[in-house]
Amino acid sequence: MICGIDEAGRGPWAGPVTAAAVILDARQPVDGLTDSKKLTHARRETLYTEIKAKAVTYGIGWASPEEIDRLNIREATFLAMTRAIAIMGLVPDQILVDGNCLPKALPCPASAIVKGDLTEPAISAASILAKVARDRAMVDLANRFPGYGLRRHKGYGTAEHAEALEMLGPCGCHRMSFSPVRKALKAA
Repeated sequence: MICGIDEAGRGPWAGPVTAAAVILDARQPVDGLTDSKKLTHARRETLYTEIKAKAVTYGIGWASPEEIDRLNIREATFLAMTRAIAIMGLVPDQILVDGNCLPKALPCPASAIVKGDLTEPAISAASILAKVARDRAMVDLANRFPGYGLRRHKGYGTAEHAEALEMLGPCGCHRMSFSPVRKALKAA
């Protein structure tokens, strides 16, 4: 059982960082897996449903903006990854993580694979689950915190987001340790 892990949301100024862990079922292949950023929104949504239905198991883990501020984005990402593994309910034989570093204390042997979301189907599946789950969470946050444009930019550092920060100041979903947010906080 090979588990793929990927994250979504390391760079945004707002919202959680999200990680997914997926063990695919070789008897139920999922066609069209690749890096989530290479897929349309509609295709990601379709694959999200298919992956969840066909996977042996999966888990989606989160680290909040407060945890990101307290730990730093790297460690918060690792926390989300370990939470995703724990949610799966199975210990895999091997873990493949997209990127160049690994969380500590994994439950089995693991390898980091740069651009693994393009080459390893289980990592591609995790990329899709993490991206869709985070995007949905950002739509919920947009409803709770109107005026920031979160529904459109998902918390990333766009001109629209910078303008909203300048006008409204940071809100409860912002990562206060990120430089543009700190700057807006000081100006408020």
